[in-house]
Amino acid sequence: MMAERGVSVDHATVHSWALKILPVLAAAFRRRKRPVGGPWRMDETYILVGGQRKYLYRAVDRLGQTADFLLTARRDVAAARRFFVQAINLHELPEKITIDKRGANTAAVRGLVEDSGLHIELRQSKHLNNIVEQDHRAIKLRLRPMMGFKSFWSTRRIIAGIETMYMIAKRQMNCPSGQVLPAAQQFYSLAFRLSGRQGGQLPTRALNATKPEYATNRFSPISAEGVSPSLVSMSFR
Repeated sequence: MMAERGVSVDHATVHSWALKILPVLAAAFRRRKRPVGGPWRMDETYILVGGQRKYLYRAVDRLGQTADFLLTARRDVAAARRFFVQAINLHELPEKITIDKRGANTAAVRGLVEDSGLHIELRQSKHLNNIVEQDHRAIKLRLRPMMGFKSFWSTRRIIAGIETMYMIAKRQMNCPSGQVLPAAQQFYSLAFRLSGRQGGQLPTRALNATKPEYATNRFSPISAEGVSPSLVSMSFR
């Protein structure tokens, strides 16, 4: 991305930019995220951080749309319950939640139902959970080249960015005026919303940023005009 603009920059600098801007973009995306529907499929997978397993809780609907995600240090009832509360606060209450037969997840859902009086049908089925287990692969595919993480704090931020890009690729963001925008332009609209632009309209220069005549040596890490579409159009297939 930087080479396209004739700028030589150390990878550590790019990493520090990512740690600062990714949580901001992820928060902006959550405000524009489309609601998911139908039953949820929930499962967790592990990620190595400093040589130790940390756990990424994820849920999708029956169409594979991401409901929410949460990286935790432990895999227990408290972590599972925290994930469910976060996901339910973001979306409407799901009619059904399908989980595996892990006791912590079961206890978390049942405890949530008992304490809140919510009505949620709990299903435990390995077969029905294949959707979310297959969905983990797209995230793991992006994590594998990174050769592991050292800090839990930075891992949460990087995961937030990867999950946000994946949801954009799955067209889970509400676009202005119901427009159908490519993933790159959806990403730009998040950045322009942060910079104060209204309506998500993108200038011609940003829309044509991949053309040679628009190449520039100037770059700002939080400027939408300086973000290369190649960063956004990552394939999650």
